[in-house]
Amino acid sequence: MGLRLSNPSRQAEAAAYAAATIRQPSSGDHAQFKRLVDIVVAGIALLFVAPLILGIALLIRMQDGSRAFYSQKRYGLNGETFNCFKLRSMVPDAREQLEYLLATDPAARAEWDETQKLTNDPRITALGNFIRKTSIDELPQLYNVLRGDMSLVGPRPIVESEIVRYGESFRAYCSVRPGITGLWQVSGRSDTTYPQRVATDVEYVRSRSFWGDIKIMLMTVPAVLISKGAR
Repeated sequence: MGLRLSNPSRQAEAAAYAAATIRQPSSGDHAQFKRLVDIVVAGIALLFVAPLILGIALLIRMQDGSRAFYSQKRYGLNGETFNCFKLRSMVPDAREQLEYLLATDPAARAEWDETQKLTNDPRITALGNFIRKTSIDELPQLYNVLRGDMSLVGPRPIVESEIVRYGESFRAYCSVRPGITGLWQVSGRSDTTYPQRVATDVEYVRSRSFWGDIKIMLMTVPAVLISKGAR
């Protein structure tokens, strides 16, 4: 689930760094129009995919009796935090399993420290593997878009422990809403390195446009169909 493991002092350090590096987003017709498109498209999309979301949620519930949805604190526009919603793709005790794995497996620890992900994550269920590769697990984020937490297109929402990895680029990240899809997602996703991901986010912020967002949304379809870089 991308859970972070951080101590209180690290959390305080990250929060302080965030507050020091945030800049206000640019205003204008583009931002207002983008928000309008987000509301309209996300609202219509939710009407169509709601049965799919509920169906998958029922299957998740049936597989182990635990909750089908989960939320995690992410950083968004202006560095404000929000609860990012997903369909659960991991076992109920995923956090405990991750803590044990990182404490006992040096290779897993090194990979996690480098990418915040595991190539062969034992916590992912069979159904979870399917909904991750098809990005079905992220459909509940359409609700985040309606709430104004996220946009259809933007940088991938990050957790607290990732702030320091962005360095000065965190300013650019905080200047826009994070997206369900984005330039990084259609450029290889987990197949790219973390520095490449940060550079891609900055590139998106600097060159973003309405037609650029349309292109990314169109590119998302084949990227999902071939499970490009999905984990």
